Amino acid sequence: MTAGEHVVVVGAGVAGLTTAVVLAEAGASVHVIAEQVPGITSLAAGAMWGPYLVEPKDKVDHWGQRSLDIFRELAEDPTTGVRLTSGIEASRTAEAAPDWATTLPGFRPCEPAELPAGFTAGYRFTVPLIDMPAYLDYLLRRLRDAGGTVEQRQLASLTNAGPASVIVNCTGLGARGLVPDPDLRPIRGQHVVVTNPGLSEFFSEDTGPSPDLLCFYPHGDTVVLGGTAIDGTGDLAPDDKAAADILARCAKVEPRLAQARVLEHRIGARPTRATVRVEAEAWEDGTVILHNYGHGGAGVTLSWGCAEETRELLFTE
Repeated sequence: MTAGEHVVVVGAGVAGLTTAVVLAEAGASVHVIAEQVPGITSLAAGAMWGPYLVEPKDKVDHWGQRSLDIFRELAEDPTTGVRLTSGIEASRTAEAAPDWATTLPGFRPCEPAELPAGFTAGYRFTVPLIDMPAYLDYLLRRLRDAGGTVEQRQLASLTNAGPASVIVNCTGLGARGLVPDPDLRPIRGQHVVVTNPGLSEFFSEDTGPSPDLLCFYPHGDTVVLGGTAIDGTGDLAPDDKAAADILARCAKVEPRLAQARVLEHRIGARPTRATVRVEAEAWEDGTVILHNYGHGGAGVTLSWGCAEETRELLFTE
């Protein structure tokens, strides 16, 4: 890549915007094209840093750690929407703590009295929580400050993104048709946003592959309650029963949430494949395509690490 080279980033979710910021700040002339600005699935995220059922592990560990380092820096500025927050991840089956949690500040096993009824083990640690609407606005501001531009339109094909010498594919679930990538599938996620009854710590249950998640993430005046993980479903219509079940699960752990007022429902489709795809591809006409998609439920967690690897691929092409 040469300084000022024209790069089109397709997609304005957390992967697309983070990648656009990294490339623009590296000197590229970046133009983002997306149907939704910011992407609806990223807006629907909780969001807490932490690898979530995503592979390949060695690369995920690297991408996640790099993102964690940057989120810690961003937490020093309240306008980013990122805050370092303490809380508990618990299990009903006495599972060992995940590897990524044991390295976090303040990590320690919970005493039995700290755990809600029905839980047999838990771990306390401090981790970045990300208020996604505020954070995505921050990324858009940072992109524009770096000279990047944004265009909202739908693409029928990646070829319609040009002319550009480099096209970066951060289309998430859209890559299933645009690449095409038949290995990509949706996992529907739903969150309920409520008024905050006074919570300052997060809670998350290690539910493994269950479609019924249990977590709550306080963001100032609001709390994001989760959630669901319905494999193979990309329908974004609100599900009233799922929302009621989310509220009931969370209120059983934290009774104060039972009286909280519902503000909105957030639904997204996590773009999931066997492994995250971050790699380069060359078209016959000489156009370079950089793929950065398939992050599943770990898009926020891996965002900065994957964006920086995309930048490295661009400079070597």
